[in-house]
Amino acid sequence: MLDIKWIRENPEVLVLAMRKRGDGEGEARSAVDAVIAADEARRTHLVKLQEAQERRNAASKEIGKALGAGDKEAAERLKAEVAALKSSVQNGEAEERRLDSDLRDLMARIPNVPLEDVPVGADESENEEIRKVGEARQSDWAKEHFELGEALGLMDFERAAKLSGSRFTVLSGGLARLERALGQFMLDLHTSEHGYTEVQPPLMVRDDALFGTGQLPKFAEDLFRASDDRWLIPTAEVPLTNLVREEILDAEKLPLRFTALTSCFRSEAGSAGRDTRGMLRQHQFYKVELVSITDAESSLAEHERMTECAETVLKKLGLPYRTVVLCTGDMGFGAQKTYDIEVWLPGQKSYREISSCSVCGDFQARRMNARYRVAGEKQTHFVHTLNGSGVAVGRALIAVMENYQNEDGSISVPDVLRPYMGGLERIEAARG
Repeated sequence: MLDIKWIRENPEVLVLAMRKRGDGEGEARSAVDAVIAADEARRTHLVKLQEAQERRNAASKEIGKALGAGDKEAAERLKAEVAALKSSVQNGEAEERRLDSDLRDLMARIPNVPLEDVPVGADESENEEIRKVGEARQSDWAKEHFELGEALGLMDFERAAKLSGSRFTVLSGGLARLERALGQFMLDLHTSEHGYTEVQPPLMVRDDALFGTGQLPKFAEDLFRASDDRWLIPTAEVPLTNLVREEILDAEKLPLRFTALTSCFRSEAGSAGRDTRGMLRQHQFYKVELVSITDAESSLAEHERMTECAETVLKKLGLPYRTVVLCTGDMGFGAQKTYDIEVWLPGQKSYREISSCSVCGDFQARRMNARYRVAGEKQTHFVHTLNGSGVAVGRALIAVMENYQNEDGSISVPDVLRPYMGGLERIEAARG
């Protein structure tokens, strides 16, 4: 959520930012005008409410003076005025809550403002490549991961569909262990070498948590909701970022860095017809998440650091990748700037996203009321938040399968994962 004072003072800047993100001129201006009008209505009402409260307090004091002077008529008149003002103030406070709610709802749908160095573009075709690492392997016999997995007898989509419908997978044997090994390897790397604290958070959260990180109210259709009105997390970003919700942190304790390996759940409502085969786009998947909580001055440097941490996963796995900065039209709702890391998939002969690292400034902190205080100062400041995949485990499994496939259909295990695989060097077809 943006600062309402900043919006009042910079409406044209916000309209331009929304247009850069892909909103039409009329749509953007209408949204900004609605927020400013709601804020003006609220501020006007607060002035009237304050005047009524001040008059009520003054009239209450005048009653005592009138009684002291023996003017009962004036005292009765003042009592009637106080009673009327009391009712008016109560109604006014109810109206204040309604106006607060209206303004909050309108502001909750305004996206974050992209940083100045974010390229302006309409969609992913206008993202800009920052760097490319490793040789993109090419071979005529390279297969896609689902062809490999099914031929090995270790990846079963038909049985998963019987259990749960489309966009689910049953892994077994060596591939199930390989997925587990990838998650454990990433956790060990981020905690032992990158300074993140491992957390095991809840997989179900309340509305406020999803509001805090920006998934609600705008993206409810992308989520799964339980029968008790809690939600399954779409990413561990939600519970990890909300660990500092409604808290005032000591500045000297920042940055806080959290990591978690969790299941994630997404409805994929907007992806009909996309990546319907295989494991690229699932309703349920594992991901290692990275979250940082920083002060205002450190967040941009932390963004570069976080991206480097995610890239290290791919370097140690020996997977070719490229890093791109997302253009304004492809960037997420709450982000100021986002780097995507795209891993090379020989079977698809293309790069596909495996990590997305975003800096959000104080956008999420304002929604969560998460602040920090510098020692010796009374004033508090909103924290800055960052999140990134470090990395998506299922997509890492796909990348290892395709990049380490052999012509006979077996899959070599990367050296760095062999200690997690009991020394196994190659995954071969299931016996029997």
